[in-house]
Amino acid sequence: MAYRNPLNRALAILAGVLLLSSCAGRQSVLDPAGIDALSVYDLARVMFIGAIVLWLMVGALFIYATRIRPQEMPRRTAEMVIIGGGLVFPVLLLSGLLVYSLPMMGAQRVADDGMRVHVTAEQWWWRVEYELPGGERIVSANELRLPVGARTGLVLNAKKVIHSFWVPALGGKTDMIPGRETFMSLAPERPGVYRGQCAEFCGASHALMAFETVAMAPQDFAVWLAAEAGDAVPPATPQAIRGARVFAREGCGACHAIRGTAAIGQVGPDLTHIGTRASLAAGTLGTTPEDFARWLGHAEDIKPEVAMPTYDYLSPADLAALVTYLKGLT
Repeated sequence: MAYRNPLNRALAILAGVLLLSSCAGRQSVLDPAGIDALSVYDLARVMFIGAIVLWLMVGALFIYATRIRPQEMPRRTAEMVIIGGGLVFPVLLLSGLLVYSLPMMGAQRVADDGMRVHVTAEQWWWRVEYELPGGERIVSANELRLPVGARTGLVLNAKKVIHSFWVPALGGKTDMIPGRETFMSLAPERPGVYRGQCAEFCGASHALMAFETVAMAPQDFAVWLAAEAGDAVPPATPQAIRGARVFAREGCGACHAIRGTAAIGQVGPDLTHIGTRASLAAGTLGTTPEDFARWLGHAEDIKPEVAMPTYDYLSPADLAALVTYLKGLT
């Protein structure tokens, strides 16, 4: 036997460990943190067990036909084996799995009294709008915040090309189609930060189109939402004031909005509270001053075909001032 060799045995164990390690990570479906993700996880387990049973049944029939009774069977016996093992058993098994999975679809319906969040997939970032009871919307970008213990409805749309919304720890995938609204809902059960990702190839920077989903205690979410609805904090230091002037001089407000200022652009992400977010460029970079400077000076190199222009011509002093201003938008 090959596995009697210690080296072969060690390699087999190592291969198994590597295979299992690929199931972990920030986008693993094996650590559900929401009701819908738990349903997907349970369904996957049942489907996996069902597949094993079906595989064992087919394998048993194969061994029976080739090893135990390799001789020709009577016609009636052969027909019974083929119909029973190859048709009746798989149909019953798959029908049972279908019946098991159907009730899970109802959980995706948005509760009538639940809060709604509108998420629009751009190229390659996420526009996020929280709909308040009065119809007003609070606009953010590249970050989704949800209250724990409540089901929040998501209204999904896309610009230009098809995308797919997916937060593995909280629920399944839903396509986002230009010109058409699709719906899903999420119900996180424990606080935490969960990575989301576009799961449909959408162009050159598809792999760099991620976002953070922050599940918060209801009282913390209410405090955050009230703060998010406010205007940006005005620049208070000479460095930040200079940065605001650079922002205005370079025409950044034509693409970006900062509430409480003259910047009302709708082409790019809303920057009103960008200083409170955990990432830049839809999960591509962190939010250190160095990350801000890299993005401003090398956007096209970092994210191919992005619409963001490159400001590599700014003087070091102007670039540092602009970074200070943006970091202070809380």
